[in-house]
Amino acid sequence: MNKTELVSLVAQKAQISKESAAEAVDATFNGIASALQSGDTVRIVGFGNFQVAHRKASNGRNPRTGEPIQIPASQIPKFKAGKALKEAVNS
Repeated sequence: MNKTELVSLVAQKAQISKESAAEAVDATFNGIASALQSGDTVRIVGFGNFQVAHRKASNGRNPRTGEPIQIPASQIPKFKAGKALKEAVNS
């Protein structure tokens, strides 16, 4: 499912226009992104948690040349599914 299909599904389930559904989906994604940028964890009961993880700096290799390179430390978003979502997927 892509974003357009998600917007269509939200519009159908909520019985609203696709434009309103697109605004709601965008607002949800933007809210999650801004919370993660602030370092907060987003907990959606029954769905899961979005959080920021810290990745340490490491050594790697350039796949084209085989030359060693330094990969800098970074922050990455992570999602951990909640119990209800796991059960829904496995039923």
